[in-house]
Formats: sequence, C-alpha cells, structure tokens
Amino acid sequence: MASNQAVSLLNNIAKAALFLGVGSTAVNSSLYTVDGGERAVLFDRFHGVLDETVGEGTHILIPFVQKPHIYDIRSKPHTFSSQSKPHTFSSQSGTKDLQTVSIQLQVLSRSEVSQLLSIFKTLGTEYDQKVLPSIGNEVLKAVVAQFTAEQLLTERPQVSAFVRESL
Repeated sequence: MASNQAVSLLNNIAKAALFLGVGSTAVNSSLYTVDGGERAVLFDRFHGVLDETVGEGTHILIPFVQKPHIYDIRSKPHTFSSQSKPHTFSSQSGTKDLQTVSIQLQVLSRSEVSQLLSIFKTLGTEYDQKVLPSIGNEVLKAVVAQFTAEQLLTERPQVSAFVRESL
C-alpha cells in the first residue's frame, strides 16, 4: 500500500513538473525584450509587418505567429577607405589631376525611428551593410575627383564640406 502511494506521489510530481515545464516554455516564448537604444518591428505571419514600432522594455507576442526584428537606433561609425583593410569598404579614388590617393572617410549614421517600417519592408535588417558602402564609396569618389591631390591636403575643410553636402 505504501508503494502505491509512493508511485502515485511520483506520478503527480512528474505531471506537475511537465505542466510547469510546458507552461514556463510557453511564457518564455511569448516574451521579448527591447533594450535601451533599440526599437523593434513586429512581423505577423497573418497580417505582415505591423504598423507601429515597439519601444524599450519587455513585450508580449504570439509565439510562432509574430517575430520581432530588433534595430539599433544609436549612432554607429562606418569607415570608407580607398585602401583595402579588414572591415572597411574598399575603393580606388582618383583625383582631378589623375593621381591615385589613399583617403578614408568615417560617417556616423543611425536609423530614423519613423522610417524603420519602410526600411524593414524595402531593405531588411542589415540595411546599413547593403546601402552605406555603395553610397559612401560613390560620394568619396565623386568628391575626390573634383580636387587635385595637393588641394585634398590644403583645402581639407572645403573637402569635408563637400562630403557632408553630398551625403
């Protein structure tokens, strides 16, 4: 009789543990956190991209139906270089007097929160890896081509102003 009670008790403990495990997994998969300096765009399998971005904090979603895509909205540096270096964007820059120069451009960029939905729809989550290198290299080449090699050294503020206007 005591062994039947022990078996019954262990069965009840196993059922409770299974219920607790399934319940905690369901709760865990229905929560997501957006950290400071980030925003989330929610994709719903039935409705597509939802119309509002989600701010900082812990939020609830429908598991297996909704998926959050997190964007960092803080300013990040991107380096464009005419030299080939790891983790920089490479291009050869020619000056007005047909000299080949080695020049580097660093740009601080951040996502505009009001544009995150259209960025997600048109460019995806790694938009800065796709768009910024081509824009940065084109602007760098176009501005460098307007100056001679000597002018690039002596007229730095003017070169910098042209780059800012072009970007």
